[in-house]
Formats: sequence, C-alpha cells, structure tokens
Amino acid sequence: MDVALPTDCLVVQPIAAIGIAHLRQAGLSVHVAERPDLEALRPHLATVRAVITRNAGFPAAWIAAAPRLQVIGSHGTGLDAIDLPAARARGIAVVNTPGANAQSVAELAFALMLACTTRLVEADRAVRAHDFGWRLGARTVELSGRRLGLLGFGAIARRVARIGLAFGMEVAALSRHAGQAELAASGVVAAPDLPALLAESDVLSLHAVPSGPPPIDGAALARMKPGAILINTARGALVDEAALAVALTEGRLAAAGLDVFAPEPPRPGNPLFAAPNLVLSPHIGGAAREAMDRTALAVAEVVLAALAQAGSGAASPPAG
Repeated sequence: MDVALPTDCLVVQPIAAIGIAHLRQAGLSVHVAERPDLEALRPHLATVRAVITRNAGFPAAWIAAAPRLQVIGSHGTGLDAIDLPAARARGIAVVNTPGANAQSVAELAFALMLACTTRLVEADRAVRAHDFGWRLGARTVELSGRRLGLLGFGAIARRVARIGLAFGMEVAALSRHAGQAELAASGVVAAPDLPALLAESDVLSLHAVPSGPPPIDGAALARMKPGAILINTARGALVDEAALAVALTEGRLAAAGLDVFAPEPPRPGNPLFAAPNLVLSPHIGGAAREAMDRTALAVAEVVLAALAQAGSGAASPPAG
C-alpha cells in the first residue's frame, strides 16, 4: 500500500532548476516525478495543492486522485491535454505561460524554413557520403522576396513575422483576434480568409490552436501555391499528416518542416517517414535553454499566485 507523501507541488515532468528553486524558496515542498503516469504520481497526489505539467497534461483520473488539488500549471501555452471540464467541476484553477517560449519557437520555425529552402539535411548527408558534387545539382531558393503566410497571430507568430520582415519577406496573416489595424502596425497584411492565405503564401507557418478536424487537410494542401513550403511548430492536430505525405510525394509542395505531430511521438509506419523533402524535429520548439528557464520561472510564479488567490478564498476559474 502506497503511503501518501507530504508534497505541496508535484512536477509531473522535469522543468528547469530555476523554477523548482523558486517554488521551494516560497516554502513549498516539491517533488519531481520519475515518470508521468498515475502509478508513479499516486503517492503524492493525496496531498498536493498544485501540479505542474508539460505535454503529459493532467487527465480526469489524475484530478480525481488529488482531493486537495487547487492549481494545475501548464509549462507552456497548451492546455489540450488537461481535462478542463474535470478541473472546472472541482473549482481547480488552470494556469499557463503564454509567450514564455515564443522566441525559441519562432527561431525554430525559421530554422525549419531555412533547412527546407537550402536543403540543408540533404546537403549534410551528401558531404558525409563524399558527394561534394551534390551542390552542382542542388536547387535551393532564397526566402527574401517571398510571401510568408501565418495562420494565427499570437506571441510566436508576431516574432516569426518580425524575423520574416527582417529577411525581406512579405508577411500576411489570418487571425481571429488581431484586427487589420494591429496587423498593419506590425507590417503585416491581413489575409481575407484561409483559401486566400493558402493560395498566396510561398511559405505557410502554422500558429493556431486546433479545434475540430485539421484545417490543413488534403483540400487545403491542394489550394496551396505549387512549390510552397509548410511549417508547423504549433500543434500536430492542425495538419492531416497522411495528406501532407501525399502532397510531398507528388511534388505539389516543395518541402515541409514539422516540430509537432498527432499523436506524439509519431507512431512507426507514419507515412511522413517515407515522404521526401521533409525536415522533422521532436517537439523542440520551446527547448532552448533560455526558453526553458523563462518558462519554468513563469509557471512557478503563476502557480504561486494562483495558490495565494485560492488561499484567500477569491474565485479562481480555470483557463480556457
């Protein structure tokens, strides 16, 4: 029989040491779980008032096993894997850290773009295979002068837009929240709708939150400009992966760069693994050292603030 351990804050997946130190300096006892599953977490869930989680989320069964839980902190922006209805039913606050890793993700988005336009992965393989002549037939392109389309215009997309403008790109965005005046003030053109954004973008970078079926499905990919590049550092659920593999294999898209998948990790046999002109990374957008420190400190601060609010008896509704 497991013995409940006196833990105030349970960290479901490791975060940077600066965040743990901040929680402990505030007087909390903190436990970092060995692995993100209920068996490992259960001895601590009996006493925790707060949890911090990453992509493992926090499902309803974990919430049910934590009778004293007051706050769920998401290390990052995403709340997808947290059972928000279960949290609301218990009056548990759900907090996150929007923007803390925005620069890191934006830089990776551009790294993926550059890897696609320069065929960097193929170039590396050619040199290692002693094929220095690969360069004579390499067909690479510049980003300057091309149109960068952004689906969404949150903190990350704003940084991607600034980098794109610095590269000499035209930037257009489709946003449910940013108005035409706000976009124009950033030097960005407002796209009238998704079909227009798809048809006019040389590079399409995704920065939206999925709701329902993937907006970038087979029909959407067919509307994209021939030879365009697709970049996804947001959510795997935004893209129909099988349809993307077909578009790349048939040559309708020049290339794609993906840092996110649905599900994660991608399963063996995923059609993307056989697709050409595709650069993949294992969800490292927010993994830069500086971003990890910023996000860990930010989630510690919002969790402490939510605990203080809960202790005062003030209402603290979950995010989302």
